[in-house]
Amino acid sequence: MWRLARVLCAALLVGSMAAPAGALEAGTAVDPGDHDQAGAPEARAAEARHERGRRLYDGLCYFCHGYAGDARTLAATLLNPPPRDFTAPPELDAARVIAALRDGRPGSAMTSFGARLDDEAMAVLADYVVREFVQRRARRSRYHSVENGWPDHDRHAAAYPFADGRIGLDAPVEALDAGQRAGRALFLSACISCHDRSRQDDPGPAWQPRPLSYPRPGFEPGQHAVTASGQPLDAVSTPSIYARHDRAPVIPGLTRREREGEALFQANCAFCHGADATGRNWIGQFMEPPARDLTALSAAAKAPRHLRQVIRDGLVGTSMPAWREVFTRAQVEAVVAYLGRRLNPAR
Repeated sequence: MWRLARVLCAALLVGSMAAPAGALEAGTAVDPGDHDQAGAPEARAAEARHERGRRLYDGLCYFCHGYAGDARTLAATLLNPPPRDFTAPPELDAARVIAALRDGRPGSAMTSFGARLDDEAMAVLADYVVREFVQRRARRSRYHSVENGWPDHDRHAAAYPFADGRIGLDAPVEALDAGQRAGRALFLSACISCHDRSRQDDPGPAWQPRPLSYPRPGFEPGQHAVTASGQPLDAVSTPSIYARHDRAPVIPGLTRREREGEALFQANCAFCHGADATGRNWIGQFMEPPARDLTALSAAAKAPRHLRQVIRDGLVGTSMPAWREVFTRAQVEAVVAYLGRRLNPAR
């Protein structure tokens, strides 16, 4: 299910980037005691500019980089490569931040904000990042602050090791001292709903990307199913209307490249399209729109050139994503070769 996790993560990222303009104007109040010359017009203007940068950052950047700029967020655990930790060396300057905002970072989740921020806004945001996280490392920016609605949060300090990964949540309880056991109990009762990706030394078996199939409505084990005409069917040997599509067809005489494509298809594509490529499995039929029945495509749609394009670029208006960043070109060609055999049995 790692792909679903990645898709969910991407959806949240888009949501944070698409925050309405009004949301970017909501921010924390200026602390007049934060600067010795807070009463001077220049200092007030500088602080107002800094707070504008804070509002932009909280509206656009915190989801990945965190309120403290240290990228210790849920999104960071799902992204590869992880977001930049602004507090870690090498130290950033404003020019590098502006370049990342303007151009994005190829090969990462950092996208260009050129369509959302003008040059002045990028400069304000870059100056905020450098001043707040590189120079000041201000605790005030951390999420669990009074300004963010967390007064006296340090009373939960015993739970911090379980939230930040210093102690694995599955560490043997008998190996913990009294304070750590109390912190673990506090974490499980008050923190885990947000810090749900805490460290585990033995996370257990990974989920397999295989859909479940269910019997037709009204069918229960021990009962006899019937055909549309009312003829009884054996309840044990008859597969459900979905499960039969989770079995890969046996295609004799596959070449080495076609076998590689078959393995890639079954591991990545069968989740939606079914092992038999019909899209009539449980997941495929309950998608909106349903997964395409590849075996029923027109001759033009089955052509290698078209299949190659759809696999690489995805299909607008459907759940079919672009695989060009997941598959290599050789792997795309292998899948196309396999589908050529699967969709054209006479070959």
